[in-house]
Amino acid sequence: MATATKDFYEILGVSESAGKEEIKKAYRKLAKQYHPDASPNNPRAAERFKEIGEAYSVLSNAKKRKQYDQMRKLGAFGFGRGARTGGDRPRSPFETPGGGGFSFEDLSGLGGLGDLFSSIFDRGRRTETERPQGPQKGRNVEYVVEIPFLTAVRGGKVSVTVPISEECAACAGSGAHPGTSMRRCKECSGTGTVSFGQGGFAVKRPCPACVGRGSIPEKPCVACEGTGTVKQRRKLQVAVPRGVEDGAKVRISGQGERGNQGGRPGDLVITFKVLPHHFFQRDGLDIHVTIPVNIVQATLGSKVRVKTVDGRKVVLRIPPGTQSGTRFRIRGQGISKGERVGDQYVEVRVEVPETLSPEEEEVMKQFATASGLKH
Repeated sequence: MATATKDFYEILGVSESAGKEEIKKAYRKLAKQYHPDASPNNPRAAERFKEIGEAYSVLSNAKKRKQYDQMRKLGAFGFGRGARTGGDRPRSPFETPGGGGFSFEDLSGLGGLGDLFSSIFDRGRRTETERPQGPQKGRNVEYVVEIPFLTAVRGGKVSVTVPISEECAACAGSGAHPGTSMRRCKECSGTGTVSFGQGGFAVKRPCPACVGRGSIPEKPCVACEGTGTVKQRRKLQVAVPRGVEDGAKVRISGQGERGNQGGRPGDLVITFKVLPHHFFQRDGLDIHVTIPVNIVQATLGSKVRVKTVDGRKVVLRIPPGTQSGTRFRIRGQGISKGERVGDQYVEVRVEVPETLSPEEEEVMKQFATASGLKH
């Protein structure tokens, strides 16, 4: 396991600016020198060989090396070499004067650095007392809800049924049959975590045997089969904000999974998926529609009634000689969101009849002749 005091460049004996070939050459030389088979009388050979492999696995990988270099710039490898606090314990450069400790989770927004810190630094096996104690907030639940187009435009409410894990009422979430006790998990020695090898690192994950609890029931609860949770379906009325867009999220406090040991529940995070409409199309706050008109309406001009998203119909004047594909704008008839409101755009599609009655055909011929058109 790599520790916080190890410097991979120092282990391989190369500079920070070393290229891939130089790193590979240094690795091969040292690996050959410290291979356990080549140094059977050197008790440090196996450990040294492992360190060399760890260093090479990071520095030979462009992505890992970049993250590692970022950590060096943050002063991560001053750990164990800095000033000392009370007693002989070396103080980490991440500790604050007031004694507050640095958390690897604090690096979660730095492109995976938090995970890499956790992997590289051997923080030792966590004891039972180091595992979270007392009330813990429940997990947030994310759910996608499909809503009709016009509901998204006008706002309203939708009924949703959310699958959710609830604390088992029969065993109060312990997973143990009522009247029986829990015993320490042998798989993780009660820590709730186990280590898995990943390249040159070791990564801690929740123990699969006890699901991170550190203990398992002597006799599993029948209702939840020892898991401490049961699957439920919760029905809710969710308010849809007026003008909400596809992919928008809304957070409902306290409607997530229940907390552990009396902790407050998590939140429900709803993502709206707006269904398409057969007539209206949305572009920001604007609405686009296409309406058919016949050749007479397009030629001579006409007035047509057009539906809008608020349920009304407005009269649109089609000027004489309108061509197919012409667009008209109806101001203020788009989507309203806060103090803003969009427009509605109407595209005219001139439809030519596929068949004509003898009378209609004669009228068309007379029209063509009067217009000087050949037919």
